[in-house]
Amino acid sequence: MEKVYTKNAPDAIGPYSQAVKVNGLVFTSGQIAINPATGNVEAATIEAQTEQVCTNLKNVLEASGSSLEKAVKTVCFLKNMEDFGAFNEVYGKYFTSKPARSCVAVKQLPKDVLVEVEVIAEV
Repeated sequence: MEKVYTKNAPDAIGPYSQAVKVNGLVFTSGQIAINPATGNVEAATIEAQTEQVCTNLKNVLEASGSSLEKAVKTVCFLKNMEDFGAFNEVYGKYFTSKPARSCVAVKQLPKDVLVEVEVIAEV
């Protein structure tokens, strides 16, 4: 098992890694809309937060030797299911290979963000 780290994504805000590689797969931790340059949640809309989340995931996957195109499964958490359509519009621009996906609404996310996404991808 190999831990993955990049300065181009936010540092973990708890006792976990940005991602872990094992047996030809990379498992990312859930990414939220933290700008790695500032360490802050700067986006206020679901579209802007989803853009930041997808950029963070892209950077973590690239640091692992993978890419968004090699994603096989995503798990998506939305604060409000009413954001589903707007989330899908942005998500679809990044995950063009259409990996398997789950998407659920949750009561609350870290730092009170609107969206969190985790990915499993081939290396």
